Amino acid sequence: MFLWVTHLVCLQLTLTSCWALSCHETASSPDFSLPGDYLLAGLFPLHSDCVHVRRSPHVTLCDRPVSASWDCAASGSVLRVCLLSPGKMSPKAPFQPQPPGCWGAGDQGRLGPSLLPGSPHRPDSFSGHGYHLFQAMRLSVEQINNSTALLPNVTLGYELYDVCSESATIYAVLRVLSRQGTPQVEIQENLYRYTPRAMAVIGPDSTDDAATAAALLSPFLVPLISYEASSTALNAKRLYPSFLRTIPSDRYQVETLVLLLQSFGWVWVSLVGSSGDYGERGARALEDLATERGICIAFKGIVSFSARVGDEEMQDMMSKLARARTTVVVVFASRQVARVFFGSVILAKLTGKVWIASEDWAISTHITSMSGIRGIGMVLGVAIQQRLVPGLEEFEKAYARGDKRAPKPCARGSWCSTNQLCRECQAFTAHTTPSLGAFSMSSAYNVYRAVYAVAHGLHQLLGCTSGSCSKGQVYPWQLLEQIYKVNFLLHEDAVAFDENTDPMSNYDVIAWDWSGPTWTFRVIGSSTWAPVQLVINKSSIRWHGKDNQVPTSVCTRDCAKGHHRVTVGFHHCCFMCVPCEAGTFLNKSDLYRCQTCGREEWSPEASHTCSPRTVAVLTWHEPISWVLWAAITLLLLLLLGTAGLFAWHLNSPVVKSAGGRLCFLMLGSLAAGSCSLYSFFGEPTLPACLLRQALFFLSFTIFLSCLAIRSFQLIIIFKFATKVPTFYYAWVRNHGAGRFVMLSSSAQLLICLTWLSVWTPLPTREYQRFPQLVVLECTEASSPGFLLAFTYNGLLSVMAFACSYLGKDLPENYNEAKCVTFSLILNFVSWITFFTAGSISQGPNLSVINVLAGLTSLSGGFSGYFLPKCYVILRRPDLNNTEHFQASIQDYTSRCSST
Repeated sequence: MFLWVTHLVCLQLTLTSCWALSCHETASSPDFSLPGDYLLAGLFPLHSDCVHVRRSPHVTLCDRPVSASWDCAASGSVLRVCLLSPGKMSPKAPFQPQPPGCWGAGDQGRLGPSLLPGSPHRPDSFSGHGYHLFQAMRLSVEQINNSTALLPNVTLGYELYDVCSESATIYAVLRVLSRQGTPQVEIQENLYRYTPRAMAVIGPDSTDDAATAAALLSPFLVPLISYEASSTALNAKRLYPSFLRTIPSDRYQVETLVLLLQSFGWVWVSLVGSSGDYGERGARALEDLATERGICIAFKGIVSFSARVGDEEMQDMMSKLARARTTVVVVFASRQVARVFFGSVILAKLTGKVWIASEDWAISTHITSMSGIRGIGMVLGVAIQQRLVPGLEEFEKAYARGDKRAPKPCARGSWCSTNQLCRECQAFTAHTTPSLGAFSMSSAYNVYRAVYAVAHGLHQLLGCTSGSCSKGQVYPWQLLEQIYKVNFLLHEDAVAFDENTDPMSNYDVIAWDWSGPTWTFRVIGSSTWAPVQLVINKSSIRWHGKDNQVPTSVCTRDCAKGHHRVTVGFHHCCFMCVPCEAGTFLNKSDLYRCQTCGREEWSPEASHTCSPRTVAVLTWHEPISWVLWAAITLLLLLLLGTAGLFAWHLNSPVVKSAGGRLCFLMLGSLAAGSCSLYSFFGEPTLPACLLRQALFFLSFTIFLSCLAIRSFQLIIIFKFATKVPTFYYAWVRNHGAGRFVMLSSSAQLLICLTWLSVWTPLPTREYQRFPQLVVLECTEASSPGFLLAFTYNGLLSVMAFACSYLGKDLPENYNEAKCVTFSLILNFVSWITFFTAGSISQGPNLSVINVLAGLTSLSGGFSGYFLPKCYVILRRPDLNNTEHFQASIQDYTSRCSST
């Protein structure tokens, strides 16, 4: 895979050290190494580095003797990197690392400084956490060697290194890469055939140190399995092809934290990270995912490695946190930086908040042991699912009771400290051994799993399934290939790696518990993947506020139902609440925009749902429909009865004076108009829309034409027959009355046909006029054809009124001015009422008004013209004789003669 490396770039690393020139002897603890057929290397932070700013690339000393002062500034230890072009360096040019000294546990991979002149020894530089990891590897190798099933007749050995800085990590890795028995690292043309001192490396703990180690080991494809480096940057297989880990990736941690925020509705939070790849990359990933899920980051800050409790940087951060007004603060930081951060929180009295902890410090006693930490508020976080390394505690106690020879003291001026020396360990007793807490146990189990993963890879590679292993030459790339494939149970825990070489592990969601005399934590949920799913037992959480209420962390409280959000400022979590307009509603899927209701729906102002529109149609089963139907039917019966009465008395003077056979045409037109009113009931159909208005107007036109011509004909008979006899005889000879009725009706028929063909009335669902109704109607009301037909009937009404008015002085039995005027006034009033009420009425009321207007017009015409005549026929037969009519005519003639 990496053959191209030696053809393009030759890397020569030369480490020189002032101590190497004067070192005559070195010392190491015997427990740092164990011979075996195949060696593993372990990188563990047994000591922590200094915190001063490095001014030159000195290698850090980790195992610092008490009260010792080291003149490192004059030592001139140098890390020199040279990039040479091909040809200027032999492919087999050796690299010889010079031992710089023993170094120890770094604070999450921080490249710390060396001891400066006069720098005092820090009594707390020893790391109990790193010590437990150190012992976990020793225990796991011992268990494997004692097993007859995993690697029979094969012995694993190890070389353990105390690393506390990046320079310490580099030296340890170079020692691992050097050939067995030589201090040289050869860069060969074919790296597949290279055999380093160790076959695999367990560690280191931090992302930055792991990236450094992986970059050096990857060209040689030496497996590197980290137990605490969780950054997603290490998933880049193009850069780190030999990197694996037994701690879950931060990708899952970030998603779990975001789901935790969402589960409690916390959308307005602050975010604090730590310098370095773990904190910065994790905080950035959390910010991106939280923003994508609708969570607003009110404040984001990064605590630098050089920050100190209460310094200017931390005071400024505390001030910004207080101004952010967030109840929830996510702290994605290493435990060393988190200790500085919470020291400043305690100093600033920034309490009463909910603190969300990343995995590195969630259950670390490095934080919980701080003075005043109990009063900061509620702490929730994620932690690696708790598993125990069986026998580890007993193994450490046995180690403390064992006879360990102390290394010889070093003379000043000579270098005898190696990366495999730990003076503190020599003085342990059963009572002074560092306590094994939950956090250290989780990390120790990751070391335990890593060693067993290598052993299972060797098991497959050496063909140990038959009960005996075939010892032979093993190259790192071969072992790496088998480790990728491992899948086994370790104390009921499945150990395997996914396509990103991440473990298939889960998280626990924990809550700090101060209910007892000392700190502890409770598991309140768990997170599994993929996909990431979070399960929380909310009832088991005891919140720090009043009445055990879940704290809220929002910029603006949720709007009332039917009110949408209008963002105020930069963050979408800060908003005003504005009611949705009528006809719109607020869907929970989009709280910032009101959506329009469907055509068949409506809503009032400030609605969160739409309601179905009421279908507005004059149905048959409504009470008003029954009344109208009865009135129309009654009118039809009256018309039918009148027609029968007139037929029975066809030759009577009353019937002859009313028009004779013309009356049947008038009664028939009124009956047809009445029948047209039935089509206004029920859901409109195409035949109903075509017939109802057109048939009514045409029928009423015939009636008005007959009415007008009947009045006009009486005027001709009584006023023009003697004065203009020529006109009278021509009118009678040419059947003027019949022709007028025919022409008038034909004109209206032509208007109606044009209306039905050009502006065809169609059934429609009207949505615009009334927001809560769907009006089922025909489209004739606003068409020009309707207006033309109505106007024509209006002109005929005026004509009939004029003719009847001119005949107001005719003989009493022929004077119909009052009755016709009454009928026409009813007609005018009904249609004026129709148009007025139609502009303000809703739904089926419009059809009711239309039927009433038509019924009033027809009833008025019938009652004004025919009822008086029916009354005379039925109730006053004495007036229905020729003598009475002759007397009336004589009276009119005498009056006219006298004038």
